[in-house]
Amino acid sequence: MSGLVAWWARNGIAANLLMVVAFIGGTFGFLSLEKEAFPSADFNGASVSIAWPGASPQDVEDQIVVRLEEVVADIDGLKRLTGVAREGVGYVNLQTELDVNVDEFVDEVKRRVDTISNLPQSSFPPQVTRWRNDQSYMGLALHGNVDPATLDYYADETRDRIALLEGGELANVQATLGEEVSIEVSEEALRRYNMTFAEVASAVRSSSLNSSGGTVRTETGTVAIQARQLADTREDFENIVIRQSAEFGTIRIRDVANVVDGFVDGELDATYNGEPTAFIMVNQPEKMDIVLYSDNLKDFIERANSGRGQDALPEGLRLDLLFDMSEVYRGRMDTISSAALQGMALVLIILILFLRPIVAFWVTIGIGTAFAGGIMILPLFGVSLNFLSLFAVLLVIGVVVDDAIVVGENIHKEVESGRREGLGAATVGTQLVLKPVIFGVLTTMIMFAPWAFIPGPERQFTAQITYVVVAALAFSLIESMLILPSHLGHMKPQKFDGPVGGLMRFQQRIADSLITFANRVYKPLLEYAVKFRYVTVAVFTSLFVIAILLVQSNIVPFRFMPQIEDDLVQVRIDLPDGSPQSRSIQVRDQLRLAVEQSRQTFDERYPELGDDHMIRDISIVATEGDVQSWIGLIPPQDRPDGVSTKEIADEIRANFGEVPDAEEVNFQFTINNSDNSIRYALNNDDLDVLRQAADDVKAQLATYEQAFDIGDNLSSAAQEIRIDLKPGATSLGITLGDITSQVRAAYYGIEAQRLPRDGDDVRVMVRYPKETRESVDSLRDLRIRTNDGREIPLEQVAEISFAPGIDRIQRRERMRSVTVFADLVGDSTRATIFADMEQNFWPDFAKKYPTVTRGAVGDIESEQEFLQDITTLYIIAFVAMYILLAIAFQSYSQPLLLMLAIPFGYAGAVFGHFGFNTPMALFSMFGIGAAAGVVINDNLVLVDYINRRREEGAGALQAIVDAGVSRFRPVLLTSVTTFVGILPMIAQKSVQAQFLKPMVVSLGSAVAFALFVSLLLVPAFYAVGCEVGRIFRWTWGGRPYRQIGESYEGEAHIDEEELIGTSRGARPHPAE
Repeated sequence: MSGLVAWWARNGIAANLLMVVAFIGGTFGFLSLEKEAFPSADFNGASVSIAWPGASPQDVEDQIVVRLEEVVADIDGLKRLTGVAREGVGYVNLQTELDVNVDEFVDEVKRRVDTISNLPQSSFPPQVTRWRNDQSYMGLALHGNVDPATLDYYADETRDRIALLEGGELANVQATLGEEVSIEVSEEALRRYNMTFAEVASAVRSSSLNSSGGTVRTETGTVAIQARQLADTREDFENIVIRQSAEFGTIRIRDVANVVDGFVDGELDATYNGEPTAFIMVNQPEKMDIVLYSDNLKDFIERANSGRGQDALPEGLRLDLLFDMSEVYRGRMDTISSAALQGMALVLIILILFLRPIVAFWVTIGIGTAFAGGIMILPLFGVSLNFLSLFAVLLVIGVVVDDAIVVGENIHKEVESGRREGLGAATVGTQLVLKPVIFGVLTTMIMFAPWAFIPGPERQFTAQITYVVVAALAFSLIESMLILPSHLGHMKPQKFDGPVGGLMRFQQRIADSLITFANRVYKPLLEYAVKFRYVTVAVFTSLFVIAILLVQSNIVPFRFMPQIEDDLVQVRIDLPDGSPQSRSIQVRDQLRLAVEQSRQTFDERYPELGDDHMIRDISIVATEGDVQSWIGLIPPQDRPDGVSTKEIADEIRANFGEVPDAEEVNFQFTINNSDNSIRYALNNDDLDVLRQAADDVKAQLATYEQAFDIGDNLSSAAQEIRIDLKPGATSLGITLGDITSQVRAAYYGIEAQRLPRDGDDVRVMVRYPKETRESVDSLRDLRIRTNDGREIPLEQVAEISFAPGIDRIQRRERMRSVTVFADLVGDSTRATIFADMEQNFWPDFAKKYPTVTRGAVGDIESEQEFLQDITTLYIIAFVAMYILLAIAFQSYSQPLLLMLAIPFGYAGAVFGHFGFNTPMALFSMFGIGAAAGVVINDNLVLVDYINRRREEGAGALQAIVDAGVSRFRPVLLTSVTTFVGILPMIAQKSVQAQFLKPMVVSLGSAVAFALFVSLLLVPAFYAVGCEVGRIFRWTWGGRPYRQIGESYEGEAHIDEEELIGTSRGARPHPAE
């Protein structure tokens, strides 16, 4: 390795060419990176859905969901099975184990589902769908005061035009009702003509069709025979002949029915700023460039609203931007990039002040080279330019600069001392620190490696950070070993003459002040720490225990994922199934009023906004039982006083008030859907028991002041109409099946056929008129028609009554289930409530409901699994790190000393979060990992120098003090440059920077705290280890006991007998 360093140091052309290749390759690599807000990913699981129009939830559960569960429950690799039965549809969700091949799993699910032979005849074919992370990166609102048919037409037309744009291929229209042809036959017409719905549907099927009659082969060629009578318009259907009658003549559909060529049954009210609207969502394609694609769509919006060209919309319609993830992307990227550049500038200033300008310059160039080389290979790992990868760049800046600082400082020291200069100083200076530099990089890589091996879909996100860090560190090592020595190979002792001599003398005085500080201040402090080593160890250990207590007591709370604020507020209000559309409209108006009140509040609070508004627009979709809204805001960078999206959402939520009958009310202001809620799943097949158990859990949650919006997803008891066969009905030849099939035909309808229109299937339904279907009294007028042509009033053969019903049935692990939930105030609340309920509520609950199983679900469930996996991987990583360092230092004990950085780095991070009043999060762990890399590097530099001094003949105490003073500058500079490099991000007040706060606070505070660990605790521990080793030899070996600093022959041979010894092969040396 030394020969390799010397060769590259001598060959400046090779070193420069390698640097140029890194920059050129990095440029091409950067241009080829996909650009997206978050990495696209697939998830471990699949869903099976079956539509059975008109069926009740109980029937769907019994005949669809349970049968699906039976065939898929024993598939290898199935981890969790849940299901839902609603009116007209049932589905099951299958989550797989983390190590399962999902493609093979989905194939097996399809094969099993295809074996089901007893599904209802009128149900649709099963749909098996693999879970995918479909992300919409742009939302558009097409709005105007036009009729629904016009809006629907131009929504489809606009979608098709967007799909032709690069990046718009996956556009889809939402919040519109599908087309449907409804042939509405009144009960009066059925009686007059003695007709049934089935007869009308049969006439449509037999008359409305396109059919091939084969071909005729003539001498001149082949001629196809075709019958083309497929009805497509209202007039086409009205002219279909149902029956020829002697009494009535030709009876056509227009004689008995009204044909409505409109939309499917259902109520939907979608508005944008009060105008009818259709939403067009553009999903992220496989290859993504969010900036380019967003610009394409914005150009299209401008053309659509211009009134000119083929993309222009007609008068009365307008296309507006609902949300644009590229703006979020740009804002976050600008913030991080700006902070990174400012950090690098501060690093350069620090290095210029305390080293020589030439060293500072080439060290800074080395940072760019390392990142350029890393970016060059990132496309090979499938890494994209997104929040996480740029986050990793910011994370590793401080670690990357350390290698160059250690090497550059040591070369500078060789020249400064007068021992060597030029090429000799560059070669020897690099060779002396090869071991700590190489193993510092390798241990840091190991610290980040577990995130690339997490089983499951999370790896597709966390691995991006690992790949960036490892690539940058690899090229940092190459740059500091092969390129930097060549660049510093021309460095001579500094001269202070010439026009800049005064400036250079000023810089030298600043640089010398660091050495003076090391000798006059740090050295006595170090001697004191080593002399009272047990006190030093006790003090730092006490601080570590305090940090643990801060976390365990939730004074410093832990939040799995930080809240990454969105640029808009999303609202969802779930009402009980079966709630009328009028109720949804009431809630819509309540929300609209709350938004308007909030808009006025912010306008009054911030008059400097002028004609602009903090709240720009509001889109609402109200359907039966559900209200959703997107509230558009001005960009975060344009908001006065740094108003956050959370503050705006809280204001709207306060003005909105309560919705007593709502099953769930959710105001979301984050991109990553991270919330602070608590959720429990209760499972039992008896719905009455579940309802009572859920009420008890809700009552307990209500006792906590921090809990609000408490509820459950158990379907409320909705009214349903029960039809029971009367005893005498069978004597008339009428069965319950006859009654239900005719009632279904009248109210749900008979699907006569499907028409192909614009790529979609349009159903043709035969049934009662809409006003009849919306009246309960009409049921009493319905006639049941027998096979012999008689018409019997429904009330004569069936009992009609009202009874409580169920409109949705949840299932979990093949049992009925209910989820109880509550939103919480305060980051420490969830852990506190979980602990309290575990101790004071659940034991009594289990006694009261022995047959009810329970478990925490939602975020907490996945968090627990994730933390278990990452803990296991980190144990493996620590073992690998120990083995690597033990081999490198030929010692069983020194790796433990070097790895002290990890727990004390964690303690420093906790203190930092406490000081900044910031909850710890998953991103904090990345900061701690990066800090550990910095401090392990410092410890390696320090311990390696101690070992070398002892090999040179110094005793333990002298070696410790000499190493501390000699290595004070590189240890201090690596920590200070890391801290200073992220200082601009810590100082950021913008909304875009808040999601990075846990990481930068962890990294900065961990490095700051661990600096004292390296400078004081590690030397003290080294001394303790030496003393313990001597006590061991005195006790078991019979050697005379000596305090550290006392001399006795043979001290050099105690390397492995000491708890912390020098490397194997050390030559004998006297004590100080």
